[in-house]
Parts: sequence; C-alpha cells; structure tokens
Amino acid sequence: MQKNKFTISRATIWISSIVLGLLSSIPQFAQHQFNAAEAAVNAGITATFALVMWYVNLFMMSRQSTSAPRQQTISYTRLLSSLLVGLVVMLALACIQQLILSHINFGPTMLMVEVRGILINLVFYMFLHLLQQNYENQRVTMELERIKSDNLGAQYELLKQQINPHFLFNSLNTLKAMVETGDQEAIDFIIKLSNFYRFTLESRKLDLIHVSDEMDILNAYLFLQKARFDGGFTFTNKLDNTILQTLIPPFTLQLLVENCIKHNVVSLQKPLHIRIYMENNKIVVENQVQLKAGDNNSLGVGLQNIDLRYHHLLNQHIDIINDQKIFQIKLPVIHEHHHH
Repeated sequence: MQKNKFTISRATIWISSIVLGLLSSIPQFAQHQFNAAEAAVNAGITATFALVMWYVNLFMMSRQSTSAPRQQTISYTRLLSSLLVGLVVMLALACIQQLILSHINFGPTMLMVEVRGILINLVFYMFLHLLQQNYENQRVTMELERIKSDNLGAQYELLKQQINPHFLFNSLNTLKAMVETGDQEAIDFIIKLSNFYRFTLESRKLDLIHVSDEMDILNAYLFLQKARFDGGFTFTNKLDNTILQTLIPPFTLQLLVENCIKHNVVSLQKPLHIRIYMENNKIVVENQVQLKAGDNNSLGVGLQNIDLRYHHLLNQHIDIINDQKIFQIKLPVIHEHHHH
C-alpha cells in the first residue's frame, strides 16, 4: 500500500503561531502600567516557540512514518521527546527574552513560561496525532474501497466470460436428432445456433447492450429451444419500442428464460408459459411455477450472475418474487443517461 506524505499547510502553521503569540500578551493589557515593548517581545517569543514546535513535531512524525508502521495509539516516546525539545527551545527563547528585557527579574516567571510551552506543545502534539489518525483512516478506507472495486471488476469480467456448456451439448444433440430424421428445419437450426454464438462472441466483452439486441439473442435461443421441446412452452413479448432502446447487460433475458426452462416442467401436456413485459419501470420476466421433481428452485449461478452485474453497474439489485404459483424476476430499466 502506497503511503502519501502527511502535511499541514504553511498558512495554518503561521496563522496559528501568530494567534497564540497575541493571546499570550492579553494578560499584559490588564496591567495598570501597560508596556507595549514587553507585550510585543512576549508575543514574539511565544509565536516563535509555536512555529518551531510545529515543525519539530511534523519532522518527528515524518521520521516515524518512514521508519515503522504507524500505530493507532499515542507514541509516548515521541511525546516525551517532543516535550523535552520544547523545554529546551522555550528555555533558549526565555534567555533571549531576558537579554532583550534585562530590566525584568525573569527568575520568578521562568516556571510560568515553561508551563506555557508544555501546554502549547501538548496541544500541538494531540492535534497532529488526531489529524494524522484521521488521515490514515481515510487513506486506508479509500484503499480498501479501491481493492473492493478491483475485486468486483475482476469478478464481473469473469461473469461476462461464462458460457453454459450444457446448452451447447443439448443443442448439438438436438441438431443430431434433426439431421437423422431429415427435419427440414435443420438448416435453420444451424443458422440460429451460429447466430447465437456470434452474438455471444460480440457481446460478452460489453457491459451493456440495447434491449433490442438482447431480444435478437433471446429469439435465436428460443428458436433452438422450440426445436428441442417441440411446443412444450410458449413465449410472449410485451416490450414496446421505447423499452427496446434502453440498455441491459448482455445475455440477461436469455439467462432468465434459460432458468425458466431448466427448473420447470416443459411438455405438450403441461406447457410452460413465459412472459416478458414492463411494470413500474422494470422489465419483468414471468412464468408459472411447475417445478421439476427434486428441483428446489434455489438461486443458482444464473440469477447470482445477473444480480451481481446489476449491482456492479448500477449499485442496485434485481427483484425476485416467488409465491409458489408465479415466479417473477424484475430488472431495473437502464437508460442511456444512467450508463453515461
């Protein structure tokens, strides 16, 4: 994980130091014999101390960040080092103040000056520590989000590459049976099968395609399945031209219809009815429930695939409704402006 340098703006350092210097001179304004020179020297000494300690603490923080991993707890070693440096700096500045204001007996006020320096240093240290931890937490959060996004992207790319081999095997078996029986639709079957896998190659690298293109894929798939099941199911499409111009992840409708056929009884005696229509700005794929024996209709790879793709693209999930009589999948409509 790459580490970026933690910094404080120069404006913050200088303005805060000057403000602390001015605040330290406020008590002198309350004295009966106000001395502007003494107030100015006192403010200058305090501001200089604050300025020096800003850079000392920042330097010590940068040294720690390069030598060892940052910790969430306070480093007492660094704190004591900062306080010790602060005492030495304040002592040196106090001596300078004594040289400038030699008429003042500075001995009794030395303790007060040192205490002031300790308090200023503690405030700076705690402020920088909290700011640093907040910065680190945000950086780690952003890095985790980036990793999560990369993982989702990788998963999504894998999902787009999935092709159901069972469908190919079943289609080839159906074609074999048609050829053996001399079925006149065998040539059309070969063309539709070729078209379906051409759609697969063209669309699998795309995030979204128009619903009209998806319907071309679905119609090719349905032709192949009707040849296999010979009237064992019906399909009704109620989508208008407006919806056909919206977007959808490729092979979404095909996977949903494939799930309908895979999990339910498909026969001439009990035909399966599949419908696609619009409802409340969602595309609905619906079929009556007539499960095959031993099929618990669990959410398999197909539905998980579709749900993950919608979550990746729109941060939304598909709706799955099953009242044991009617099974519905509701897909959010994706308009062009959502995609852009």
